[in-house]
Amino acid sequence: MTKNKKIAVIGAGIIGLCNALQLQRQGHQVHLFDPNGVGTQCSMGNAGHFATEQVFPLADKTLFKKLPNMLFDTLSPLRIDWRYFAKALPWFARFCGNMPTLKYHKNTEALKALNHAAIDAYKRLLGGNFDEYIKRNGSLLTFEKFDYDEIEKLYQAYVSKGVSVELLDQEATLALEPQLHNKINYSLLFRDAAHTPDPYKLSNALFQEFVRLGGQFIQQAVTNLQHHESVIVTTDTVSPPAHFDKVVICTGAWSKQLCLQLGYRLPLEAERGYHNMLSTHALSRPVASADRQFIMTPMQHGLRLAGTVEFAGLNSPPFYARAASLLIHAKAMLKDFAQVKQGRYWMGARPSLPDSLPVIGKAPEHPNILFALGHQHLGLTQAAITSELIANMVANQPTVFDITPYSITRFQ
Repeated sequence: MTKNKKIAVIGAGIIGLCNALQLQRQGHQVHLFDPNGVGTQCSMGNAGHFATEQVFPLADKTLFKKLPNMLFDTLSPLRIDWRYFAKALPWFARFCGNMPTLKYHKNTEALKALNHAAIDAYKRLLGGNFDEYIKRNGSLLTFEKFDYDEIEKLYQAYVSKGVSVELLDQEATLALEPQLHNKINYSLLFRDAAHTPDPYKLSNALFQEFVRLGGQFIQQAVTNLQHHESVIVTTDTVSPPAHFDKVVICTGAWSKQLCLQLGYRLPLEAERGYHNMLSTHALSRPVASADRQFIMTPMQHGLRLAGTVEFAGLNSPPFYARAASLLIHAKAMLKDFAQVKQGRYWMGARPSLPDSLPVIGKAPEHPNILFALGHQHLGLTQAAITSELIANMVANQPTVFDITPYSITRFQ
């Protein structure tokens, strides 16, 4: 392995933090850049769910029949701001282009490769601190109105992809989570899934270890990259440009500009999600609803309700009615929740690509620049394994599985 490269990691969310720590640990001199501080945005406000079971892309043909109701129901998991609709159309066209069976299966296999390796990668990254930040007692996907045949079909689909899953009846479901309402008839238990009781605490732990090993954090925005024998990084301050042997771009929903500057077009949308943080404690593991399309995760300081998909661009103000609606769903699913009041609201932008796959790999025309971005709903889940793949490439070592499906060339 080639040691002691000077590397810039751009973006200090969970993806950037895992990459910075991984590379610093392997002997490189890493500088981590972010104008907003460490572990902010989605890395702080996510559902805290390591969703290793989510191996199926979002571009599913079954969405077509559900879409009209979803768009007009104020409690549905999807909202498209009418003022943004025209801008979002090209992304949706590409999204639909990933629905044909062959592409769907190909994208499923690529997601599966990342997710199946995700937790073990965190174990290697966190070492003996793993159990302090990550709780591995599974997650539930509940069903209220689904026919049993539909649930059985979904169960078999997960089994066919090697996901560890059990189909539970109502009695077994309520035995695991007694506060769930008895309107829930069945659930799927994903035993290998995990959660963190505090996503920000996890991010901060990664950062503190990075600093302890000699990593440097620069709270500045990178505005320009010039690729020569080294990569020249310019920030938004009066500081002179700095030279780096390698640059890893981990800028999430804000990645379009830097990619375009390098000549790469990225069909990336800011898929906005919300959470509603309650002070009430109710569950022992993440519980998602197949009917309502949201998730409840037990956190250190209460219960986090999270979910929803909103297309409104990066810069429009939050529409916090989306966060408020999550409590309506929680009250329908949990006993003794009628008097629970609204919690603290949050909104963040997920970096979503139309095939549900991230971009991981070298820039085709810029071999000293690497991408680790666009992980949509699975940034927390896939951060550690992404950092191992990037470290392999920096060291000119083979990756543990084929990373061709994640190349940015698929969009060029």
